[in-house]
Amino acid sequence: MSTKLEFSPPLDDGIRLAVELLCKVGIETYESCEGGEGHAYTEPTIRFHGDRSEGFKVLAIALQHNLPVARLSRLWTIQDGEPTGPTWEIVFWRTMD
Repeated sequence: MSTKLEFSPPLDDGIRLAVELLCKVGIETYESCEGGEGHAYTEPTIRFHGDRSEGFKVLAIALQHNLPVARLSRLWTIQDGEPTGPTWEIVFWRTMD
């Protein structure tokens, strides 16, 4: 039995495959974009929560599924002048549509 995942707002077509894959294996994603002109990111990007090992788990999953990984980052964003995080970000070198 296949369960269709629904997202609000809907996922960009060029990042859908990767986000759905990660969600199906229990990764808590919270932001994604296929990148490019008119988008929030210049490259296809997914941000996700997790401890210090979660990024390596996501990288392994992405590579096992031949996704076009460009980089993996652990980052702290600045909100109201304070560092917040850390969180994870995986970036791809092309869309996956």
